[in-house]
Amino acid sequence: MTEIASAVGLRLPRLEVREKVLGQAQYVDDMVRPRMLHGAVLGSPIPHGRIKRFDKSRALALPGVKAVIVGPELAPHHLGAFIKDETALARDKVRYIGDAVAAVAAVDLATARQALGLIDIEYEELPAVFDVEEAQKPDAPLLHEDYDKYVKVFPAEYKGRNVLSISTITEGDVDAAWAACDVIVEGEYETPGQAHAYLETNGALAEFDAAGKVTVWSCTQSVFKMQAAISEALGLPMAKIRAIATRIGGGFGGKAEPGTQIIAVALARATGRPVKVILSRDEDFTMMRVRHPAKIRVKTGAKKDGTLVARAFDATYDAGAYADESPGVMGFGMLMARGPYRVPHLKCVGRAVYTNKLRTGAFRGFGNPQTAFASEANLDDLAAKLGMDPLELRLKNAMKPGDTWVGGQKVEACGLVECLERLRKDSDWDRRRKAQAPARPGKKRGLGIACLSHISGVLATSAIVRLLEDGSFSLNTGAVDIGQGSDTTLAQICAASLRVPVERVNLVNPDTDASPYNWGTGASRVTYTVGRAVASASDAVGEQIKQRASIIFECAPGDLELRDGGMVGVKGVPGKVLPYGAVAGFSHFVAGGPIIGTTSLMFDGPGFDPKRTLLRGVPFSNLGAYVFGAQAIEVEVDELTGQVEVVEVWSAHDVGKAINPQSVEGQIQGGVVQGIGYALTESVEWDQGKVVNPSFMDYKIPGAMDVPYAIHPIIVEHPEASGPFGAKGVGEPGLVGVGPAIRNAIAHAIGARLAVMPFTPERVWTALQGRAA
Repeated sequence: MTEIASAVGLRLPRLEVREKVLGQAQYVDDMVRPRMLHGAVLGSPIPHGRIKRFDKSRALALPGVKAVIVGPELAPHHLGAFIKDETALARDKVRYIGDAVAAVAAVDLATARQALGLIDIEYEELPAVFDVEEAQKPDAPLLHEDYDKYVKVFPAEYKGRNVLSISTITEGDVDAAWAACDVIVEGEYETPGQAHAYLETNGALAEFDAAGKVTVWSCTQSVFKMQAAISEALGLPMAKIRAIATRIGGGFGGKAEPGTQIIAVALARATGRPVKVILSRDEDFTMMRVRHPAKIRVKTGAKKDGTLVARAFDATYDAGAYADESPGVMGFGMLMARGPYRVPHLKCVGRAVYTNKLRTGAFRGFGNPQTAFASEANLDDLAAKLGMDPLELRLKNAMKPGDTWVGGQKVEACGLVECLERLRKDSDWDRRRKAQAPARPGKKRGLGIACLSHISGVLATSAIVRLLEDGSFSLNTGAVDIGQGSDTTLAQICAASLRVPVERVNLVNPDTDASPYNWGTGASRVTYTVGRAVASASDAVGEQIKQRASIIFECAPGDLELRDGGMVGVKGVPGKVLPYGAVAGFSHFVAGGPIIGTTSLMFDGPGFDPKRTLLRGVPFSNLGAYVFGAQAIEVEVDELTGQVEVVEVWSAHDVGKAINPQSVEGQIQGGVVQGIGYALTESVEWDQGKVVNPSFMDYKIPGAMDVPYAIHPIIVEHPEASGPFGAKGVGEPGLVGVGPAIRNAIAHAIGARLAVMPFTPERVWTALQGRAA
């Protein structure tokens, strides 16, 4: 995979862009099936309580209602990505306002929603707890009395009331290392819950056929995870479940685990008719998932010259009412807590804690944005105490090729230093930091920086490439494009491997009946992990093409080569070529059979070294293909109101190799915008467990007027040897460093070092008054 053919590096528009622009893309709510019913879901009105009694009679008596189901009518099967602690509908207890307790299928949506109000449920309300620190007190209400009995898919560590998972990572001797430090900085930091705010809310359509097999169309990040979850929840064999992904109106992690799929299937089974269940915006806000709020304490020690010596990290993630992906989110956050720096002594302790709030789950960055905010804010505070330029401090300690990650994994492809140097040059860092850029009257400007790291190698995938009779190709991976452009990127990898234009590669829509297995779209893994499978399967097809052509040419396969435009020819003989179509025809009708390449792989990078690092309760044994980046952000702060405006952004990322630079830039810019919202305006707010801002009227995401035109994506390429054409992932990193970079820019502008996100005008104004005093 050393020669890069023409399809790699092209700035191609996304394959699906035309159908979206023309309004032809089909989302799940666009679908209609014969005799289709509409479903609606009832959420709990209280944050914590026992269910004493269900009465469905009034709802069933409403004309047009075809089925009402409640938890005890479903098999008592528990779900959960890491800890099996949740059922599709609550059976005997509710644990948050919005916890699904019943569902209705009716002839139209209005009737279904009306019927929800006619379901009578008697609750015994229990004391509730909404704060992670309160939840751990000995007398706190206990959310999961049967926690010890739950199935856990990893060696979970847990100790303390309502603590569902603890991850501990230790390298070196932190306690002894403090004595060797000349400067020590400690800080406490807090991050908010963030709504995924995807344009398309969760939805699914389920239909059984005469043989008892159900087809489920849904907006999901993994058809295979949905197939498995439906099987687990309802006791159906996976062979009787077909999951198909429609076009997805955004996911960001919020559609990685089940949404309405299980309920749609249960209603379809109860009625014998197709049922579509689409959540309203309010329902999606209050019933699905948000990013984990977190409280973090960081202590970092260094020498006088800025050399980092030791770091202690203690983080508590609010899991909400159910575990969902919390053990993984928290555990990954701890793996990122050191930051992309050389720190010989490290101790990280993270815990995920149950509270009577909406469950929290995967979200772009997967626990890393919380960690990065605390880490990079603390590092900037250390630079201030040392009297050292914050970029220089990062450069001094930045990882370089050959350094090791937490756990002892050697990282050969690391462009962090180049990212920092590009930021210095492109942002005119040295001049701007020494002489702050002029601001409008009553405002102050500042320039901040943050570094970041992430992964792109995890878990299993597979790919099938087939040479069609006319010499074009079919590519089938099971990877869902949720709007990030992965279909285009994978097609480019296939086309480059086989030296054909991208137009000659057809991607098969993810479908568990037809597609090879892929774990899911997440963890910035599709370009790297799925791309590896695509490249390998394509190479296998290329070898078969040469083998079949060698029979026609009467030569050895080694004498042949693939040529641009879909040709195979004899090396050194320009005119002796065959088009792929001729080879396909020979294979299909003369000898050898159809040419098909397949690859199935599990991420196979080096695992964590237990001799170097003590890891306890970490739900991962092998992650890799690390990605690196750095972000510089200039802000303007209004001294009268505390309003913060982002003026300009420079976001540099080592992507290994940009398969599609246009798509890479789009991912970086999108991540920056979502990070600006996380830093300045977005925060899911609760009042006694109730989400009080469950709409875009009250939950502010950045609009066109809230973000700068000048967002400069900077692509750095340090090829990853194991990646397809050297590529790594970039889906999540663009968000990770934005929060701390803005925080550090505010500190440069007004001298106040904020510790709680988002940086609302009220918080910044209060900090300004403190500085004035």
